[in-house]
Amino acid sequence: MKPTSLSPRTEQILCSIVKAYIETGQPVASGDISRLRRHPLSPATIRNVMVELASEGYLQQPHTSAGRVPTSRAFEVFVESLPGRRLVQEELGRIRGALREAGSFEQRMERSSALLMQMTDGVGITATIPTASQTLDQVQLVSLGDRRVLMMVVTRDKMVREQVVTLDESVSQEELDSIRNYMNLHFGGWVIHQVQQELRRRLEQASAAYDLVLKKLILLYEKGLLQVTLTPEVHLEGAANLVAFELHLTKEKLKELFRTLEEKKRILQLLDHFLEQPCGELGVRIGLADEHPDMGELALIGIVVKTTGGMDAKFAVLGPLRMDYPKAMSAVLHVGRAFGSLPS
Repeated sequence: MKPTSLSPRTEQILCSIVKAYIETGQPVASGDISRLRRHPLSPATIRNVMVELASEGYLQQPHTSAGRVPTSRAFEVFVESLPGRRLVQEELGRIRGALREAGSFEQRMERSSALLMQMTDGVGITATIPTASQTLDQVQLVSLGDRRVLMMVVTRDKMVREQVVTLDESVSQEELDSIRNYMNLHFGGWVIHQVQQELRRRLEQASAAYDLVLKKLILLYEKGLLQVTLTPEVHLEGAANLVAFELHLTKEKLKELFRTLEEKKRILQLLDHFLEQPCGELGVRIGLADEHPDMGELALIGIVVKTTGGMDAKFAVLGPLRMDYPKAMSAVLHVGRAFGSLPS
């Protein structure tokens, strides 16, 4: 966020207005602020400051006789004024325990989005972005009969890709076990694209035609073994909470917003667009109208962490401008850090 040119006193008054608006949801009058202990100023003085803030785009007045309502710019100043989030080890331990109960990497991601929703009453979002440098952990091959084979590729980040293929000739389970052992012995721990290059080199050698294992491996390789698709994993929990956000949207606009959040591609665009900070740092974006016109009254708090398996994982909370920012920022920080500290 860009630094403001507001004086310390003016910024303090503005933050008090935002805090009061978050707590009540009602336009804030100068008298409301002057009654706060930290502002021993007269309502007239505060009123003049509020007029200046309104002229600079920090406040707006819904009605002539009403108080003032903070704009997105005001919320940005308020969030910037909040103290840095500190990790609480007890909270980290609690979240780690909850995530360890999930069996697979995907289940941990799903559990994380549910935790974010429960901790903030907002919309919890998690996404993993596979990288081209994923590392092979192991291959599993299972004969299903009728020349069908289940091929499973597990990477070090615990992502599992499965596909069933039909071969042009039959391969016994014993032969599949030999191929599996060959792959895991020679290529376990290799980066996927390096395995592909080396396999192509070996399979192109004339000796491959005389090696039974490599000959059978050709059948599986031609059917897409190791053709790992980099499909992002996205989980979203709590979309129904949008109804309680008191957004100024018609029923049709709210339905359209729900449909937007159901699209994995749009969620990824949202995260990519607004979470550009370095790994491990909290990011806050106030007002998301640039992504969708019906998201102007929403804010996104998120963090990007690097998993022990080398994959980028994103954790975020989508909520109203009036959300409890300290609570939401703490939740995102703790869930993201807890997830990133667990072994893949």
